[in-house]
Amino acid sequence: MLKDKFVILGVTGSIAIYKAVELVRLLKKAGAQVQVIMTKSACEFVKPLTFQVISQNLVITDMFEEPDSFDVEHVALADKADVFLVAPATANIIAKIAAGLADDMLTTTILATRAKKIIVPAMNVNMYENIITQRNIETLTSTGAVVIEPATGDLACGYKGKGRFPEPADIVEQIEVILGKSGDLRGKKFLITAGPTREPIDPVRFITNHSSGKMGYALAEKAVHRGGEVILISGHTSLKPPLGLSKYIPVETADEMFNAVMEYYPKVDIVIKSAAVADFSPKYFSEEKIKKQNFDMVLELKRNPDILQELGNSKTHQILIGFAAETTDTLKNAQDKLKRKNLDLIVLNDLTAQGAGFGTDTNIVKILYKDGRIEELPKMLKKDLADEILNRIYAFLEQNRKL
Repeated sequence: MLKDKFVILGVTGSIAIYKAVELVRLLKKAGAQVQVIMTKSACEFVKPLTFQVISQNLVITDMFEEPDSFDVEHVALADKADVFLVAPATANIIAKIAAGLADDMLTTTILATRAKKIIVPAMNVNMYENIITQRNIETLTSTGAVVIEPATGDLACGYKGKGRFPEPADIVEQIEVILGKSGDLRGKKFLITAGPTREPIDPVRFITNHSSGKMGYALAEKAVHRGGEVILISGHTSLKPPLGLSKYIPVETADEMFNAVMEYYPKVDIVIKSAAVADFSPKYFSEEKIKKQNFDMVLELKRNPDILQELGNSKTHQILIGFAAETTDTLKNAQDKLKRKNLDLIVLNDLTAQGAGFGTDTNIVKILYKDGRIEELPKMLKKDLADEILNRIYAFLEQNRKL
């Protein structure tokens, strides 16, 4: 969502300003063009040259500098901006913006812009919780600005509480969520499953698989960034749920995932079943840890519910996407699964291919459609593949809309 966006970053006199340098780097990495405006107080903490080098743009510090062109600079910048971000935002700058004051380059430009305004407070907990600051924040939000809440923890002043500058990566993700609300998948309701299930044998042992959940979490994150309303149902992973989800539902077993999926299935438009659900679970669960014996133990298994089959059988208006992780007869098995489970498309992983499958950051897939088309994609990052899959879902939606 940030690719080719023009972001004005207003930087103010907070000790958290050093984190704003990393914020600029991440915005640039996401494809944005960044123009930094610094207040005089900000220049006392970090020299403008630091931001100039990272942003690859001249930093604006003085409202009365000789202009490079005939344009009135604050108006020209205001018109050019897609996003106006103030981070870190002190109590002072929040008060000035809320009051409509325009006495420096930052406040003048933000008053003149129609771009999306995002404010990231960073200050002492007592200052943040002060009724005047809270009233000013309410004023900003009532005008359409988005205020990203500060984090809670140890503060530079020695206090503990709310007021910490959020991690720059979290700020970038929240900006993408905010911008995504006007994306091409806005308003579409997604149900995405991710990760492995765990089928318990006894209190300390379980059956599972090598799924990391990376593909499903990438799909959920990208769907949110493109405006989707996403319910993520996930087995146990080490991953942090993406920001902006409508609902996050952690589960352990195939039965738990089945129940959660079936509860929300009627309420969604698109289902992406990327979870690696165990086909079998132990027939009997031991309430106590099974002790080592002098003979081989036989573990009797039972079939788990086939979630994707049940979804295909009861499909009404939903677009249904499945994944197939195969090692032999890959194409034949995926085509059979596509037809048998009444899917609209299936994403085929050949687990024997280098750089594909479980636990990796990359994937190599073929996309099979119900009309018989087969599309082979090159090796790419799972986050990029998530966008490619969503592009095909969008095309499918557009095609159905025109019918």
